[in-house]
Amino acid sequence: MNGLGIINGLIVTLKNFVRKPFTVSYPEQRIAQHPRFRGQEFTWYIERCTGCASCAKFCPLGIIRIVTHPGGQTPAEGDSYAIDAFDIDLGRCMYCGLCVEACPYDALFMGSGFEEARYRRKDLVITVDRLRDAEKHPSTWFRPQLEAQKYDPRKSGPMSWKGAGREPWPYHLPHRPEKEGAAQEETKA
Repeated sequence: MNGLGIINGLIVTLKNFVRKPFTVSYPEQRIAQHPRFRGQEFTWYIERCTGCASCAKFCPLGIIRIVTHPGGQTPAEGDSYAIDAFDIDLGRCMYCGLCVEACPYDALFMGSGFEEARYRRKDLVITVDRLRDAEKHPSTWFRPQLEAQKYDPRKSGPMSWKGAGREPWPYHLPHRPEKEGAAQEETKA
């Protein structure tokens, strides 16, 4: 009986010995990546973010730190907060995507990159400046509107904040008091 087990093992070895290898020499060669891949980077659109901290509240590990203060521009309309800090600790992130699902304004997306290795743990924290300045290549995970547009984060160019949302957002248009004054005059008449 022991001899049959060894023979079966050698048969498997011989089958794999003559088979063409399917490994690649990374980073010289890369395997095609699915558009829904959730990578180690995040795409954050500051134009859409109101500072509500829903993403930080729903993060099961508490790795998102948001520091805000009142914006003070349009308090009567439900002002958004000015964001002082928006840090994500990648060293503790499990890439579950709950922060992305919780964002009511489509401001946070999973990214498509995975080359975020660092030598020091403190360098794994993505700061607000890095999020603001990074190229925007959002993953299509949990974003059917991007799949409908046939967007591929690896092949397509950067996505603007206007194209990334689920619906058009007139709320983020600049405040125009001249039109508001004309509308108030019409309601008085």
